[in-house]
Amino acid sequence: MKVLALNSSPRKPGVSKTLLMVEALVEGMREGGARVDLVHLRERNIKNCVGCFTCWTKTPGVCILQDDMTKDLLPRWLEADLAVYATPLYHYTVNASMKAFIERTLPVLQPFFEEKEERIHHPLRAEPPKTIFLSVAGFPEMGVFDQLSSWVRFIFGRRDGLMGEIYRPGAEVMTVPYFREKSRDVLEATRQAGREVVTAGAISPETMGRITQELVEDKEAFKLMGNLMWKSCIEEGLTPKEFYEKGLVPRPDSIPAFLAVMAMGFNKEAAAGTKAVIQFGFSGEVEGSCHLRIENSGIHTAEGPAPNPDLTVESPFDVWMDVITGRADGRQAFLEGKYRVSGDAGLLMRMSEFFGRRE
Repeated sequence: MKVLALNSSPRKPGVSKTLLMVEALVEGMREGGARVDLVHLRERNIKNCVGCFTCWTKTPGVCILQDDMTKDLLPRWLEADLAVYATPLYHYTVNASMKAFIERTLPVLQPFFEEKEERIHHPLRAEPPKTIFLSVAGFPEMGVFDQLSSWVRFIFGRRDGLMGEIYRPGAEVMTVPYFREKSRDVLEATRQAGREVVTAGAISPETMGRITQELVEDKEAFKLMGNLMWKSCIEEGLTPKEFYEKGLVPRPDSIPAFLAVMAMGFNKEAAAGTKAVIQFGFSGEVEGSCHLRIENSGIHTAEGPAPNPDLTVESPFDVWMDVITGRADGRQAFLEGKYRVSGDAGLLMRMSEFFGRRE
């Protein structure tokens, strides 16, 4: 099988979740024995269709625009057995780069009118490749892809050319350590989907279920963390990419936000074998108490005090938020008396392990 995989994400490796997913799919296809070319549309010169119909009249099947589409990509697309369209979800459909590519496949059609199943259409000049459509979105609900899927099935499904649709909601969390295990399973299932398409001609329901499994179970926490991240980016004057490249942490503005940040940043590998309860008492701009319970490589968070905590931290809220976001050195702040601790001081020393940033 000859496959042409088209990635229309403008983002580069390490940031693009579209690329993360399509690379896994392509890897599985190659393991299944397919010859796959992965093309990044952001690197190619593809002009917009100008609607002149030269490809239908003066030069049948050949576009008047002399760019990468005419000289390279359209011939490769026509030679392929399967085309993979991988796009981030923009305004609930494809982005502009992918739309430009699809529109420039117009030369594959003839201008004449034919009727089939009570619908007028243009006959094909050449048989196009079969289709796999892949898209990712930041929103956590699968329904965010409804409009795209309807369009995909209308365009690519009428001639039985649609071999599969792969949609991954909540994709932005796939590189967050808290979701690492589920994300690994999603990517392995996407590789499996690639193997199945090549060897069986379809993606099994079991594999699709793993690809689309729920990543974000607590949508309230998702909204809280998402809004906190954007607020922090705005306050710092940074894009999300710049924010994380600098190793910054979203700054909590409430006790629920603090607990969410701690839960999301928990490193269960570093906490293996640890059983402890850490309590916080906050004063100042935000007052109240909360605690973290670490046990069996897991973490439970709750507002209010805990009976018999192993470590208690008493601090002005803004001081401790400075510590956890890296604006202040925790050891220096302690020596200066900006916060107090009681109980197991060894736990305090290990908190950077339990909740530190890691790749």
